[in-house]
Amino acid sequence: MEGVLIRLGAMIRCLALLVVACLSLASAGAQSPGPAASPADVRVALETGAGRIVIAVHGDKAPVTAANFLRYVDQKRLDGTAFYRGVGSADYGFVQGGAQNDPKRILPPIRHEPTTQTGFTHDDGALSMARYAPGSATGDFFVVLGKMPGMDAHPDAAGDNQGFAVFAHVVEGLDVVKAIVAAPRSPTAGEGVMKGQMLAQPVKILTARRLP
Repeated sequence: MEGVLIRLGAMIRCLALLVVACLSLASAGAQSPGPAASPADVRVALETGAGRIVIAVHGDKAPVTAANFLRYVDQKRLDGTAFYRGVGSADYGFVQGGAQNDPKRILPPIRHEPTTQTGFTHDDGALSMARYAPGSATGDFFVVLGKMPGMDAHPDAAGDNQGFAVFAHVVEGLDVVKAIVAAPRSPTAGEGVMKGQMLAQPVKILTARRLP
């Protein structure tokens, strides 16, 4: 269990550092309509304690990451998990949820699909995989509100420049996501830059199912 918590903390801290950089870019707050619908998209309904969120999973452009997420859906590994973290505001920020590195839920990590490969960006309503090092993503994801180009891959930057892997977009229920990110946060939960970002009452993901 201690090793699981260490890995989860490292993954979250990595995401937190990039988000701090993103939130400092005032010009990045403009919203984007997201990509056009594709016949290859798979729609998934997340029934949460705050309402329904429907997402379009982009299996054609992000095949590895999309297939991984759909495995979690089809094997019901997201049922009973939660959105547990909120950063920013209802207009600009993100909410994070998923398996929280629970060894009973997670599947093996997947190959990283950078935005330079998929053509996606971290725009309004984008779903992307939480990770530590590239290739370490498992069953935690986040939903972006606004536009966060700092989370995209930047091959010319120093250090870890691979960004996060966008694989889906919210098509219904973005108001639910906004309500979650605006929910009260615990003043004591979380470590370091994470302190004050954990939701006081995590929002349950009751079920995650494909739609016809």
